Amino acid sequence: MLLNRVAYSADRVISKISRWLHSVGVSILAAMMLLTFADVALRYVFNRPISGSYELTEFMMAVLLTFGIAYCAVVKGHVTVDVVVSRFPQRVQAIIDSITCLLGLSLFSLITWQCILYAAEKYGSGHGSVVLEIPIYPFIGLIALGSLVFCLALLAHLIEFLSQAVEK
Repeated sequence: MLLNRVAYSADRVISKISRWLHSVGVSILAAMMLLTFADVALRYVFNRPISGSYELTEFMMAVLLTFGIAYCAVVKGHVTVDVVVSRFPQRVQAIIDSITCLLGLSLFSLITWQCILYAAEKYGSGHGSVVLEIPIYPFIGLIALGSLVFCLALLAHLIEFLSQAVEK
């Protein structure tokens, strides 16, 4: 069926992108752990914390979260409670999953769009962080990128669920 082929092709492409973003996110997590360790060690041993480490950790956490959520969607790692839905026939389950995906896609499309607008606004104003004065707009752009890939993963799942719903 055409929808199955489209879903499979889209899933393969989005899977590669989300795995790459996941690798970047893991690297960011490692850097965040090292920064936190160094900050705590320097604070307690030499009474000299790393200036701006809290800001850097905030930026890293925001990017880490959005890069990880797309990967979680691709591997279908999100928590689902299907006590009631699992008792329905496969076609009804696919319809419910389609509706859920459509709602999630609508919400995260809105989030992505607003992040892009917010990044453009911050770019125009030249606004930076308080302590280190790092421009904020690149991090907001990375959040928008992670949200966009998550939207694409939800779209691929939506196509997959729709194909299950219309199968005979």
